[in-house]
Amino acid sequence: MAVDQELVDAAIALARNRFGGTAWSGAAALRLDDGTVLTSTAPDFPNQAVSLCHETGALCEAFKLGRRVTGSVCVTAADGDRGYWILAPCGVCQERLFSHGPDVEVAVPEAADPRRWRALRLRDVQPHWWARVFPDTAWPFDGEG
Repeated sequence: MAVDQELVDAAIALARNRFGGTAWSGAAALRLDDGTVLTSTAPDFPNQAVSLCHETGALCEAFKLGRRVTGSVCVTAADGDRGYWILAPCGVCQERLFSHGPDVEVAVPEAADPRRWRALRLRDVQPHWWARVFPDTAWPFDGEG
């Protein structure tokens, strides 16, 4: 399984070490096809229009290494004493992850308790993804052209 508690813990560890539990701070962890775990976070910018997702740094690192992403998790520190919540990938991150194929696993929160999670494949998170109409699209997309 590409998304497991180890991957969740890696994202939480980065968020905790970098931000000390500050409310609504977060981080991401991605697993690569060789088992490597990459973590990243995103800075705050005065102009929110230039903000990045927490996954962006790790996605760029995977590309630099020439590796395929097989799993992704994003977390945020809830306010008060409510622990770390799992965030499903936003639409932009889903697009970025889809370049690694529709079987990339992502963590999604349980509705009753966002500290709990389950893994779904991108194809199940977004069953009507726009590029499905192009049957000749190569998976994963190599990003080279």
